[in-house]
Amino acid sequence: MTDLITLTGLVATNPRHIVTSEGLTITSFRLASNQRRFDRTQNAWVDGDTNWYTITCFRQLGTHVATSVEKGQRVIVTGRVRIRDWESGEKSGTTIEIDAEAVGHDLSWGRATFTRSVIAAKSEAPPAEAGTDSFDHGDAGPAEEREAASADEPQPALAASGASTPF
Repeated sequence: MTDLITLTGLVATNPRHIVTSEGLTITSFRLASNQRRFDRTQNAWVDGDTNWYTITCFRQLGTHVATSVEKGQRVIVTGRVRIRDWESGEKSGTTIEIDAEAVGHDLSWGRATFTRSVIAAKSEAPPAEAGTDSFDHGDAGPAEEREAASADEPQPALAASGASTPF
């Protein structure tokens, strides 16, 4: 069983983006997360201890994080927790790593503009012939598009990400 966690915090390092020799996209950054509390004696907000996490994003999420997230921004991260003890000479410590499933800007601190990324899927459908009626889906969402599609019309192949709906 894997432990899932959701964190909010500040991106503390510039995201590091690499593509392995096998073609796997990986982006990682450090996240600083601290708790604030109101101190009634000082009549002010005070910062608590800071927790540090290494966030790792794979595949398409890694590509999007590399182009969307910058040092100093506030983000929300959800992912699987891995806790590792390490030793290096006389030093030792514990590293908490998060394999991210989702990363987004924390809208409590600002505004964001979302641009949807569409992966082109190969379709075996022949090009539309002149004179045939084509249905304009307008602003219909994915569910409405599936309902409007003809039963005998070939559906596009799903993305390799394992998504259950074609986006």
